[in-house]
Amino acid sequence: MSTAIITLTEKGLKTALRIEKGLEVAPFVYVFREGVKTGSLSENDAPACNLTFFSEPLSQLIKQVFKQFDNLIFVMAVGIVVRVIAPYIKDKYSDPAVIVTDDAGRFVISLLSGHEGGANALACRVAAVLHTDAVITTGTEAQKDIIVGIGCKKGVTSGAVKNAINDALGRIGLRTEQVRLISTIDVKSQEPGLLQAVRELDIPLRVVATPEIAACVKEHSKSDFVKEKIGVWGVCEPAALIAGRKTQLILTKQKYPGVTIAIARENFMW
Repeated sequence: MSTAIITLTEKGLKTALRIEKGLEVAPFVYVFREGVKTGSLSENDAPACNLTFFSEPLSQLIKQVFKQFDNLIFVMAVGIVVRVIAPYIKDKYSDPAVIVTDDAGRFVISLLSGHEGGANALACRVAAVLHTDAVITTGTEAQKDIIVGIGCKKGVTSGAVKNAINDALGRIGLRTEQVRLISTIDVKSQEPGLLQAVRELDIPLRVVATPEIAACVKEHSKSDFVKEKIGVWGVCEPAALIAGRKTQLILTKQKYPGVTIAIARENFMW
């Protein structure tokens, strides 16, 4: 599916290029020429061959690209995006998926065509790349409040990951349909078996940076072995706790062949 990333500033371009590196298919990246200082970045500096500087008003560019791409990723204020896409919105079956992130890449918002257009899934993928949160407001996702934290060994199979998740959920009477996110540490975020498992389960992956896990102050179990191997005291429990809001562990660390699982619930009522 074709993707365009559009931004207006030099800082936004840096975030756009971070996103570009993490997507499976190279997107087209558009940046407003006047928003980038002369000499600070040339077209040859970017890893993508599809970098384009534009000088026309943003509204004119959007008129050209709105129906040209399946996915539009805006790196700018959401208010700007709402105004420039409004004239071209038709319906959720034909509009492109539109997501928005701020220049610093702190939040990723699914704005248009969340389900049918795939904006929810795209927002989660981009949030994983940026190690941040996807903001999704559609009703189905709002009902989900379970986060599964995962630690795993190198070379783990997707089958081992799925079996561990299903067993852990079953222990506390839950199903995969209730899971909003699977979460892990950044050093495990490219593990092929884990990535295949989350694709097959159709659950978004939230990647938590190692420093975040190291700084987690919520109570969780600690392992000398994990500390020695990757520099943090644990993975699955802090990953589950950090990935959501107002979280509480409802299943502490469970060990399986090559996998550890912990489960947290969001918006926990104390």
